[in-house]
Amino acid sequence: MPDVAGAAVLGCCAGWVLLCAAGRDARPEGVLLAVLAVAAGYACGRIGGSLLPVAAPAGAALAGLVSLLLSPVFPLPDPSATVPAGRAGAEAALAVLTAGAACCAAWAAGSARARRLLHTLVLAAAAAALATGSPAGCAAALGVLLCSLAAGRTRRRLPALAVLAAAAAAVAGAVWAVAGGSLPAALERPLQEPLTSQRIVLWREALALAAEHPVRGAGPDRFGALNRAAEQGAAPDGKPHSAPLQAAAEQGVPGVLLLGAAFGWVLLALYRSPRPTPVVLAAGAALTGLAAVASVGNALSFNQITMGAGLLVGLATAGEGGEVP
Repeated sequence: MPDVAGAAVLGCCAGWVLLCAAGRDARPEGVLLAVLAVAAGYACGRIGGSLLPVAAPAGAALAGLVSLLLSPVFPLPDPSATVPAGRAGAEAALAVLTAGAACCAAWAAGSARARRLLHTLVLAAAAAALATGSPAGCAAALGVLLCSLAAGRTRRRLPALAVLAAAAAAVAGAVWAVAGGSLPAALERPLQEPLTSQRIVLWREALALAAEHPVRGAGPDRFGALNRAAEQGAAPDGKPHSAPLQAAAEQGVPGVLLLGAAFGWVLLALYRSPRPTPVVLAAGAALTGLAAVASVGNALSFNQITMGAGLLVGLATAGEGGEVP
């Protein structure tokens, strides 16, 4: 059932972005590549996790750590940009995925010594994120570690997954509230410094575009061309730096619903996974952290991140004993 649901959701995402681009000077290639990256990563994760339940996630975590240490991991959207906002979001997302893979490997390991060693890898990922100038990535990686340690004492996965879903929804809702200016001034003022005023302007521009084009959006990859704040230099990379708001601006309300459905499919796949509950919840915590980073940043614009997310889902839902369920 989760595989059928996943294929349906990813297929609808690809079909809808093509429909939104029809008859417009739009570029749906970015979303299509992201969908393909998720599917490819998921397939690799299912196969690798089934054959090598410890080595595959441990190898993925080591690869993520090496990528963090070889910063800058990704090229800047604009070589002349002085603040690599997009890259910072990608590095934070990579730190979260690295932590999630290491925690999955730790709970799949049989010995306590190997478990401690793999959990130490999470600390290395957090330190690497901090060294590359991503304190948010460091904090998120440590949060995944804490959730992973708590998962070792959790017997029922459904309530925990429900809490993770609520957390992701709360972050997305807060972003939407900031963009709409509906937060009280006492709550919005402390957020302006960490989010930056330019980012908030971009969010409000994205929400305005969504209001003008509620059904099909303005078209894939057209935010940079239609963004009225671009004249002020607020969007050097042409992105609103928020996955749900970008979906709303470029693909309308159905795009936002499909994005939410994709996260719902991830939670469903984790709930039905044959893997042990600590493995499932460690992956769920990492993917929730990724959802939070993507809600306030530009992480999902990098296909390396979307492939890594699919890989982590596949690793956490793979069958045991060399059998792919």
